[in-house]
Formats: sequence, C-alpha cells, structure tokens
Amino acid sequence: LEASVEEMVHRITAAVDARRDPSFFIMARTDALASEGLEASVERCKHYVAAGADALFVEAVTDLQEYKAFSEALPGVPLLSNLTEFGKTPLWSLDEVSKVGVSMALYPLSAFRAMSKAADVVFETLKEQGSCVPCMDHLHTREQTYQVIDYHAWEKKLDKFQSSD
Repeated sequence: LEASVEEMVHRITAAVDARRDPSFFIMARTDALASEGLEASVERCKHYVAAGADALFVEAVTDLQEYKAFSEALPGVPLLSNLTEFGKTPLWSLDEVSKVGVSMALYPLSAFRAMSKAADVVFETLKEQGSCVPCMDHLHTREQTYQVIDYHAWEKKLDKFQSSD
C-alpha cells in the first residue's frame, strides 16, 4: 500500500533533518504509478523533491515516455530505473532509459539469479553424477575467486596487523 503524500513528505523531511553528512544521498521511492497513474505520481514526486529528496525511484514504469514525463516535470532530478528481471518494467537498455532522462539503473537480482542458476547446475550434477567434475567449467578457479574477493590484498592487511613491528 502506497504511503500518503503527507506521510512520505514527513519521512523525507525526517531524513533530511537527520542528515549529518552533506554527501548523504536521499532517494524517494514511489509505487504510485501503477495505482494512481502518471499525473498523480509526478505530482507526488514534486512534493518529495520539495521536501528534500535528492533523487527519485519510480517503480513499475511500463512505458519509456513515463520516465520522460518525470524528467521533464522535474528537470535536474536524478531518476532511477529498476531493471529487475521478471518485474513490471521492461528490460530496456541503458541507452534507451538514458535518452528519456534516467540517470541511474538498478539490477537488484541479476547476479544473484545467475549465481542461483549456476548453483542449480552444480547441485543437480552432484545429485545425478556424484561429483562436480563434469561441471568444473562453470566454476571459478581458486585464483579467479581470489581476484573477485581481492583475497591477496586482504591477506597483506591481515599480515600487517599481525606483525610484531
């Protein structure tokens, strides 16, 4: 259930009042587009920006022109596009959304979904074949894993803290 405009303005105002670091970025989200329509959602967002929101996260956009309407009504206010697979918003390209005023894109589950599918392959292989050898090409090597997590840099830091110097 979408919070009322007044409640959201109070939340944003509280966040602005609590901000201690001027670089702390406050983004207001609205899900009102699906239930209240474009015009009402744009009006909501004008109140959010007036209350101090630095950017807007407009959920469930189904037409690129909706982003354009927000960017034109709120010039200079950064817009975020939630490009989650299997959501209401189509998986537009970054080029497509940037052309209508979107300055940020969120892919909240893309990597997780890929990892989850890869895990399914490994577990299914283990279940059926009793070994992960047949799916080794789906796995990072030890060194690739170390590169991803920057293991060697962390080891150097740990060594520094454990040294007696």
